[in-house]
Amino acid sequence: MSAGGIAGFVAAIVLLLNAAKRASFIPTTAFTQLVAPVAQLAAIVLFIAIVALAGASGWRLIAGLAGIVSLASLVGVEFVINLVFAEIAPQAIGALRAGPLGIALTVASMGFLITTIAVAAAWFQTLPKWALLTYAVGSVVVALRAFVPEIALDTALVAMAVGVVGISTHLLRVKSPATPEGALTAQ
Repeated sequence: MSAGGIAGFVAAIVLLLNAAKRASFIPTTAFTQLVAPVAQLAAIVLFIAIVALAGASGWRLIAGLAGIVSLASLVGVEFVINLVFAEIAPQAIGALRAGPLGIALTVASMGFLITTIAVAAAWFQTLPKWALLTYAVGSVVVALRAFVPEIALDTALVAMAVGVVGISTHLLRVKSPATPEGALTAQ
């Protein structure tokens, strides 16, 4: 089994957990706050597996590596949102967002937006189109989280999870990049 495919399922589960928490379907607890960044960490493993299995080069390699870097920056964003902002007063959050932290959060979100579009374009012929587009649309909304209503953000997290499941399922079906039947190509 592909570690990347399994990591993708972990990412999807955590994305769904995050959506359920944000929509108040489940309570916000220390566990749900601590586990939130695991979605990005697991997605990093998924992206590494995609790049490695495809023997990526050129544009696909650059997009894949940029996607990994942007996911790594989002780990920090998730820690701040779930472990810092959750514990301090709204006025303090406003003050933090007005300073360098706000710039860092914006840069991370815009980096995620740009790399999501780059990854979708680069991998469109390689990964299942429906899964990649579902992930990409959800990711764009998440990247613009400061400008969208809560219901759009929750729906986007679910869309990302569905897309990741499709990509992960495809990845688990790949045998080896060296054999025609194992090539990382969309069916």
